[in-house]
Amino acid sequence: MTAQSMPPAQLALQLRDAITRLNRRVRQARPVGDLTVTQLSALTSLRLAGALTPRELADVERVQPPTMTKIVAKLEERGLVQRTPHPTDGRQVILATTEGGRAVLDQFERVRDEWLARRLAELSDTDRETLHRAAEILQRISRA
Repeated sequence: MTAQSMPPAQLALQLRDAITRLNRRVRQARPVGDLTVTQLSALTSLRLAGALTPRELADVERVQPPTMTKIVAKLEERGLVQRTPHPTDGRQVILATTEGGRAVLDQFERVRDEWLARRLAELSDTDRETLHRAAEILQRISRA
């Protein structure tokens, strides 16, 4: 079956499955270390947001606050996250990545990018051009 004759719902299923599997495989490419996927996700969310309260981070990560407390404690133990007092609410703290936390994330990204670049280098020029076009289309879809 060609893409032109494939119903959109079937293409959606095929595309979602491929994206999910690729994402899972890229996430498995990791430098040696003992950060869990959950810890890495929380650290990434903090980096993207700049700074969050523990409650905001729990909401972003879709976990319960007590779970996030444990995750943050492990990250803080490793010096990857720092707490600072909330500027307007003395009962709260603000979490942010440390320089060490950003370095760990950079290392994870580098290893993942290298893995994916090696896989892409194995493809034909035509396949790489197709993926380049697909990436543009997926970016457009994700912004819609």
